[in-house]
Amino acid sequence: MDFKTVRKELFDTLQKEIIPFWLNNSIDKEYGGYITSFDEDGHFDGNGIKNIVTQARMVWGFSRLMPYAAEEDKPRMKEAAEHGKRFLIDRFWDKEFGGYYWLLNRDGSVHDDSKLTYGEGFAVYALAQCYLTYGDKEALEYAEKGFDYLLKYSADTLRGGYFENVERDWTLSPAGKAAGDRKSLDIHMHLLEAYTTLYEATGKEIHGRRLREVYELIVRHMINAAEGYGYNQFDLDFNKVPAVNIPRTWNAERESNEKIDTPTDTTSYGHNVELSWLADLALKVLGSRTEEDQELLIKLLDHALAHGYDWEHGGVFRDGVGTGPALVRDKEWWQNFESMTGFLNGYMMTGDEKYYDVFSRTWDFDNRYFMNHKVGESRQLLREDGSPLVANIGNPWKGIYHTGRAFAECIDRLDECIAKEG
Repeated sequence: MDFKTVRKELFDTLQKEIIPFWLNNSIDKEYGGYITSFDEDGHFDGNGIKNIVTQARMVWGFSRLMPYAAEEDKPRMKEAAEHGKRFLIDRFWDKEFGGYYWLLNRDGSVHDDSKLTYGEGFAVYALAQCYLTYGDKEALEYAEKGFDYLLKYSADTLRGGYFENVERDWTLSPAGKAAGDRKSLDIHMHLLEAYTTLYEATGKEIHGRRLREVYELIVRHMINAAEGYGYNQFDLDFNKVPAVNIPRTWNAERESNEKIDTPTDTTSYGHNVELSWLADLALKVLGSRTEEDQELLIKLLDHALAHGYDWEHGGVFRDGVGTGPALVRDKEWWQNFESMTGFLNGYMMTGDEKYYDVFSRTWDFDNRYFMNHKVGESRQLLREDGSPLVANIGNPWKGIYHTGRAFAECIDRLDECIAKEG
């Protein structure tokens, strides 16, 4: 598929479906923040829990995606971002201990007062993007405050990286089920994106230094650089440990089909491809990508193609082990939309047509099977052949972020390709 054709398909889907769906349906005018739980027909399903991760991602989406909105929707995008920013600061921010609560009830009362690093990072990411798009100084102030609290209370200054599961008063969660004794690639990868955007917003040396530190830590401890895949979970000293379902994570709370019940050293193909492009962006913002860096980022793509890609139907399987076959062969929306960006970015890095071909193949699968065009968003989970397993299009973990970001990032890259063609 040529650049202009696929670019038009992506742009039209983003502008006419994704943005309008969330703009028209998600804003909670009664209590503040956003409603994100919708069934397959786009109707609110009654789940009013507000997760800092998804609420922040909605603020991010109404900021980052504003340039792609129809002209008449752009003022509404700004209002929607301001609406969500206000809720993050007024209701999620803990005025006694600092930081952002993990979960609120729909009315803004506290449901879970923990301070998970995953959620803190997304608040930083969203508010920094709100500043980049709209020049909102209050948003940047609270992005920097969130960063400062992470450094003060969650950074593991002895061993490196960050403690991930922390209580309201910033004490470490207990070991075992509460996972105060674990670190993960997932959380550190998303700190990478948060710090990338924060550094873009401020240009401050401390933000750039901590961004570089997270990247180097991921490369040093969390990736099999020889084979090109990420490990999953670690003890506090970065020794690999078999992955378990940690409470308060998507892995533990998702509606699912296939599961790995025995703790297993798994890798997520979609995460690896997502990490490839997020790390590339971080290095570009830092101005320091080397040939060695690029070689590693391409290995992450090649591993997914060799072990986690469905060459019969299209799309990326969920999970597997190292260099073995996929163990969980159903397909989740976020992995398949993030993979579009990752593979297209691989083409941008190398000029190798195979990455563009698999990007195009993945978009075709996502467009045919994930996208519910009648409603304007993606389904959550599919079987190998593309038939729906979980058809809801929104839940406390699922909003505008993965789909909207994939469209925006791919449109930007296709614009570069079109410009080079003249």
